[in-house]
Parts: sequence; C-alpha cells; structure tokens
Amino acid sequence: MSSPAQFRSRESVRDSSTTAALHLRGSRKGFTEARDFTLRTLGGWSLGHCADDTATVVTELAANAVLHGLPYPSTEHFDVRLRLTLRRRHVMCAVTDPSDALPVYLRPGDDLLGDGLQEHGRGLHIVEALSEHWGWTRRSPVGKTVWAMLPTRTPC
Repeated sequence: MSSPAQFRSRESVRDSSTTAALHLRGSRKGFTEARDFTLRTLGGWSLGHCADDTATVVTELAANAVLHGLPYPSTEHFDVRLRLTLRRRHVMCAVTDPSDALPVYLRPGDDLLGDGLQEHGRGLHIVEALSEHWGWTRRSPVGKTVWAMLPTRTPC
C-alpha cells in the first residue's frame, strides 16, 4: 500500500513489478494522464494486446471520479487515485475518489431527461462491456473505489 505522501506527487508510483499508481488531476487533463499512464504501464507489462480496452475503462472510471466524485472538479487538488494491479489472469483497474455517492448505473429505460438524448450515464455500461467484473468498495472514513477486472489473455 502506498503512503499518502506518495500520492501528493503528480508522478506515478510503482509499488512493485505488478502494481502502479498515479494521482490524477481534478480536471479533464487527468483523463489524458490516466490513459497515457495506463498505456505505458501495460506496455511495460507486455500487455499491449489489452491496452485499448484497459485504457478505455480507466478513462471512464477516471472521468466519473473527476466529474462526480470531487467537490470542486475544476481544482488541481489531487483527490483521485488510479491503481493498476497485474494479477495472474487479470489487470485490476481501481480509481478512488473522496465521494461517498455510489456510482450511477442507468438501466435501460432510465432516461432521466425523457428525450432519449441523455449525454451522461453510459460510462459504466462501457466498463461492464469491456471487463469481466466491476464494482465498488466504500472507503473509510469517506470515499469509494470503483474497480474493474480485465482479462489478460489474448484477445483482451
């Protein structure tokens, strides 16, 4: 487990040869950082065949955390963390934010605007489609981690 001091840096942290972490900016620039970090990390793990799907999942999770999990999304505070963990048959992508609000997964027919043109609410459907498992865990004393497990076998 990384210490809080490690997450105050914008630099990535490698805890081991199978774990990498990054503190994300509380802005849209953080999405790009998360995607680039994921591509570099998977390249280092010789998992290029999983890179596109994993980067897409990480981008969705990071976007949800920054847009919905931060009290002030436009700040540059480092309140969102990304952790990638290589397991025997999976890559675990986990994004932690300070919000206690659970992720919103819209079911078919949950058109909150009533016009079928809802701009948000599809991200977790993408995560579900690309991962074998996904879910969330509450953090103590506050916050949550939303995670997804993607297979490492070919094709990803």
